[in-house]
Amino acid sequence: MINLDYQSRTPIYKQIVSEIERYITLGILKPKEQLMSIREMAITLGINPNTVKKAYTELEQRGIIITVSTKGTFVADDIEKLICLKKEQIIEEIRVNIAELEKLGIKKEEIIQKLQ
Repeated sequence: MINLDYQSRTPIYKQIVSEIERYITLGILKPKEQLMSIREMAITLGINPNTVKKAYTELEQRGIIITVSTKGTFVADDIEKLICLKKEQIIEEIRVNIAELEKLGIKKEEIIQKLQ
């Protein structure tokens, strides 16, 4: 389910966070859907359970998932907010990158042309 790049400089827990967010955004994971337990995911991915716990903790702090004692971990109900926030975050990153390119002397028209 979750694809990890062990050669990447991005920490494994952040890759898990990104993958779960992506699956929610794409509608693969739906509101109230149960996620694997920390132990199950760690075994499936072949990683330390503490790494999965760190990812789940970050997702829970962002309001993306909810852990219910003795029941499990679930996708939060209000994922529309998540989708909007994620889109805004990506758009802001694009704006920052465009500003960096412009500082290097590349015109917007050239940036647009290269993107197409």
